[in-house]
Amino acid sequence: MAKQTITVIKGDGIGPSIIDSALEILNAAGCDFEYEFVDAGLAALEKTGELLPPETLEAIERNKITLKGPLTTPVGEGFTSINVTLRKQFNLYANVRPVKSFAGTKARYDDIDIITVRENTQGMYSGLGQVVSDDGTEAEAMSKITREGAEKIVTFAYELAIREGRKKVTAVHKANILKSTSGLFLKVAREVAERYPDIESTEMIVDAACMKLVMNPEEFDVIVTTNLFGDILSDLCAGLVGGLGMAPGANIGENAAIFEAVHGSAPDIAGKNLANPTSVILASIQMLEYLDMGETAERIRAAVADVIKTGDRTTRDLGGEHGTTDFTAAVIERL
Repeated sequence: MAKQTITVIKGDGIGPSIIDSALEILNAAGCDFEYEFVDAGLAALEKTGELLPPETLEAIERNKITLKGPLTTPVGEGFTSINVTLRKQFNLYANVRPVKSFAGTKARYDDIDIITVRENTQGMYSGLGQVVSDDGTEAEAMSKITREGAEKIVTFAYELAIREGRKKVTAVHKANILKSTSGLFLKVAREVAERYPDIESTEMIVDAACMKLVMNPEEFDVIVTTNLFGDILSDLCAGLVGGLGMAPGANIGENAAIFEAVHGSAPDIAGKNLANPTSVILASIQMLEYLDMGETAERIRAAVADVIKTGDRTTRDLGGEHGTTDFTAAVIERL
C-alpha cells in the first residue's frame, strides 16, 4: 500500500513552529506519512509574488489531504482571503469545528463537547454583489443560499452525528427576519431531520443560541448553520474551552480536506518559541480520524490532555512558563 502523502502549508508567523510540533508528534505516534511542503500566504508572496501559487493548489489537489498553519492575508490591499479562496477552489463546503474541555485550562466550563458544522461556501461570505456607491455613503452585499448547499451541509451534520455517536443536532438560523435565505436553510434542515428519526433534532434562532451557549452549553451537541453564523458561533464555542488556541478546524469537500489551526498567525510572538501548538495538534487529530486512524488520534489526544491537566511544561496561555518545543517534548514522552 502506498504511503499517504500530506500536503503541508507551514503558514505565517507562528505557523512554522506549531506545524513542526504537530509533525514531530505525528511521527512519534508512528504515523508513516510522506510530507510535501508548499507555501501560501506572506511566505509565498515574498518568494513568488502570489499568495496562493499554482504549485500549492496542485499539491492540495494531488494529495487530497492538507495540514496548514495560520495564513496572513494582507489587509486592505485588494487581496481576497486565502482561506475563502481555498474553500471555493476545492468546494470545501463543510467547516467542522469541535471543541472539548481539557482539564487544566483556565476555561469557565469543564464538560464542553460541541461540534459546530458550518456551511463554508455560501451565505454572506460568498462575496457576491459587493458594491459601494461612488460617494461612499451606501454599501451592499448579497447572501445566497441554495437548496442543494443547505441539504449537503445538514446531511453532513447528521451523518457526522451518527459516526460520532452523537444524540442531537441543532439547526441555527434567523428565519424570523431573513425569511428568504435563512428561511430556505431552515425548511431544508427540517426536511433532512425527518430522515434521521434516531437523532433528536432542534432548531434555534441565532441570538438565542448565543445566549444559551453561554448559559447552558450542555444543551448542545452538534450545531449546523450557515456561513456567517457558523463563523461567530464556532469562535464563541472556542471561548467556552479556553480560546482559539484550544480549537481546531477541518474544511471538508468531496475531493479534498484541509485541517488547520483556527487562530491567527500571531506575528508578535513568531520565532520566540512561545506559541501553544494545541490547536494544530488537535487539527492533526481530526485529520487522523478522517483517515480512519482513530486509535492513533486517541493516543495523541490522551497525551495532550495529560500534559495540560498536569501542567507539565505548558505554555503561558495555559498557565505555564514553557515554550512550544518543551510542550511538544512533554506530549511525545507520553506517547
